[in-house]
Amino acid sequence: MKKNPAPTLLILLVLTACSPPPKPAPEPTPRPSVAASVIPTGTNQAFDYYLLNLSWSPEFCHSHPTASECVSRPAFVLHGLWPQNSDGTYPQNCSNDPGPADPSKFADIYPDAGLLEHEWHTHGTCSGLAPDDFFKAARAAFHSVIIPPTLIEFTKQISMPPAQILNLFTTSNPSIPLSSLALSCGNNYLTAVEVCLNKSGEPTQCGPIRSCKANTVRIPPP
Repeated sequence: MKKNPAPTLLILLVLTACSPPPKPAPEPTPRPSVAASVIPTGTNQAFDYYLLNLSWSPEFCHSHPTASECVSRPAFVLHGLWPQNSDGTYPQNCSNDPGPADPSKFADIYPDAGLLEHEWHTHGTCSGLAPDDFFKAARAAFHSVIIPPTLIEFTKQISMPPAQILNLFTTSNPSIPLSSLALSCGNNYLTAVEVCLNKSGEPTQCGPIRSCKANTVRIPPP
């Protein structure tokens, strides 16, 4: 005589109903966008927007192989966060106020203390921000821009039209439109990519800044 499986099935159904549902996998932590790099409001900001200059370090390090910023063989390095005006002019050397009390706090973005001092006196004094706030804003803006993998993962010199390089940046950074980007070159070599940001650190349309007009630019590897 066969046993009735109904009680066993009923117990299984009850246990299943009482078991808590599995916890969902945690969402990956997103990388901050440029819009998230909020720049504090200064007390005297007599300019229209910021120009974030990202220098292509292999070009610089080719002629300065012992420079401290070249030790780690980076791709792009922070040159500066520069106040700009919509008419193409830009303020410089706005005061003699001293820079950060402890420049070493910003050695991750400016390993050369001389460059940090230059950036503060030439550009930071025109931002309306305190020294530490200015360099924190520069750091946040720099780290919020994702460098396209194509410009990191290569070992031999390549060549690209300027528009293709900028398109790589818009693909890796959907929040940055082409109107917020410019490219600098020298002797048909890539020297910098620039991002225009408003005073809150969000992408904004660039003013009449110079952008590379070469048909193609050469890009030495990091």
